[in-house]
Amino acid sequence: MSPDGKTEDEVTSDSSEENPVTPITRLTPHSDEFSPDPSAEEGNFTSPLPCSTHGEPSWSEELTSQHRGNGEKTFSCSECGKCFTRRSSLIVHQRAHTGEKPYSCSECGKCFPERSSLTQHERTHTGVKPYPCSECGKCFAKKSNLITHRKTHSGEKPYSCSEHEKIHAGEDSYTCMECGKCFSQRNHLILHQITHTGEKPFLCSECGKCFPCQTALIIHQRTHTGEKPYSCSECGKSFPFEHLLVEHHRDHTGEKPFSCPECGKCFTKKSNLAIHQTTHTGEKPYSCSDCGKCFVNRSDLSSHRATHTGMKPFSCSRCGESFSYKSSLTRHERVHTGEKPYSCTECGKCFAQKGTLVSHLRTHTCDVRYSCAECGRVFRSKANLTAHNQMHKRLHLVSHPKNTMGEEPSP
Repeated sequence: MSPDGKTEDEVTSDSSEENPVTPITRLTPHSDEFSPDPSAEEGNFTSPLPCSTHGEPSWSEELTSQHRGNGEKTFSCSECGKCFTRRSSLIVHQRAHTGEKPYSCSECGKCFPERSSLTQHERTHTGVKPYPCSECGKCFAKKSNLITHRKTHSGEKPYSCSEHEKIHAGEDSYTCMECGKCFSQRNHLILHQITHTGEKPFLCSECGKCFPCQTALIIHQRTHTGEKPYSCSECGKSFPFEHLLVEHHRDHTGEKPFSCPECGKCFTKKSNLAIHQTTHTGEKPYSCSDCGKCFVNRSDLSSHRATHTGMKPFSCSRCGESFSYKSSLTRHERVHTGEKPYSCTECGKCFAQKGTLVSHLRTHTCDVRYSCAECGRVFRSKANLTAHNQMHKRLHLVSHPKNTMGEEPSP
């Protein structure tokens, strides 16, 4: 009740007729009720609510609660029940359910659920690396990568992982209720359980293919976007997957970590070792349904099938020439790009094809391996021997001409 006898509602009604501006309201420090702020009519704003922990101002009780950092998670997701301390964190989280990606890249059109993710992505186009290492000067696109890098200088290993210790102890504390298989880490058990349920909840919006985990989906989506976030520090070549970059680095270092237990031959890739080992066992598990021919690996079988169908599914985007094998297309594209990824460690000369490099290396080692069965002349490459053999064939035809019946003349 106001001093002039009017109720609170009547006072509000009268003041709104005289001045249509809506009064600014705020939360009082000790009440959940909203109260009108009389100073708002004069264009003044009330003082913000103080934080009892830091003494810093905040404009609402909700923001004050967030600022105090009391650990309360008052904002819960209606979909999965997960709780958050801030409303903004909840809004970002809910996009994982709705699939909403409001932030799009102006260069390639790729969309992201968070602005920070877009900012990081844009650096793949601009090449900006704003986080330099104070020790060695190396720059990084992400602050987290810089923090990880710094530990290579300090040798710091601040995290003692109880899950990791179980690997050394041989302890398997997570058991699958379906088959009894045990795992040392919980996330490994969760991934394993999908093999029983067949669940693939992560759907690709481009092609509709489904995946059991979000990581697999993200990796798959790069086949649509063409994104290659992993680049070689030596030559600048980029790759869509980290393991391809690791394998590529071995071309520069010459590292061959996979050795054959039978003959000791070493390889840069584990898959190449597996293929090589079949030369000892003689195993050829992949057979052609058309002709029955067997092959060591599936890719060779797929390539062979093209000889029956005549298909050439790999076409050059520059000139349109088609090829049966992807490797043939890769070699052909180097004609356009001028790329020569195979370099000689002795003289630095570069080559477009690995076979050419191998032949070139023999000029340094004097490793002569190809000899002519006719005259005994030796060659450093099989191609040169083949060309030489053609000369013998031509001389043989000249010295032993055939008659019209296909018979050689009698002496």
